[in-house]
Amino acid sequence: MSLLQIKNTHIHAIIFDFDGTLARLNIDFSRMRNAIRELLSSYGIDGNQLANGFVLEIIKEAQALLNRQSEGAASVFVQRAYRIIEAIELEAAERGDLFPATRKLLQELRFAGIACAIITRNCRAAIVKTFPDISDYCAAVVCRDNVDMVKPHPEHINKALNIIAIPRHHTLMIGDHPLDIATGKNAGTLTAGVLTGHFKEEDFLKSGADLVLKEAGEILKMIKRPEEVPKSERQNPC
Repeated sequence: MSLLQIKNTHIHAIIFDFDGTLARLNIDFSRMRNAIRELLSSYGIDGNQLANGFVLEIIKEAQALLNRQSEGAASVFVQRAYRIIEAIELEAAERGDLFPATRKLLQELRFAGIACAIITRNCRAAIVKTFPDISDYCAAVVCRDNVDMVKPHPEHINKALNIIAIPRHHTLMIGDHPLDIATGKNAGTLTAGVLTGHFKEEDFLKSGADLVLKEAGEILKMIKRPEEVPKSERQNPC
């Protein structure tokens, strides 16, 4: 039995995005993109001509281009690019902090029997700098360092689910970006958007979110007390 039910589905696990969902880091992505484009120009590549606007995808696309010329040059470029973005991520983590209710949220979910995990395109060092005791609150933390394919590819969620051993159809993905909704849908979970980032309710609904919350902690209002659960559902573990 689960005390949280969404769309007639009992939720046994919640997977959270980190930046903008559980923490305020304010990573300067414009600065990050400009720094990578400047690096690309030293390799004779116009970064503005690359198809994708996301920094990690820009790096991957540039790596593929450089590989045609020299695998060695491509490898050095990737190392240099990741050093640049990790420095910016760590700088943001120094200034950032968890939202005030984050620890309570994760603790209350655990008390309700709901497993918690975090997935992020950020590096692990930045996450730990912001949330040093993260392992005390989450059963799984899957960062960029832990996957070959970052979200919206489902590898982040797949790895988290393998760790917490909860079926995807009893899992809710919560994030502050439509990319998080796409990730959940690609992995076969239910999805919820939160308005603590830069997107509006309609953005999440257009992305197909099953639920939109003002902030992640609102999910606690949806948890029933044991006595509120019908007897028929108490007998059903799903």
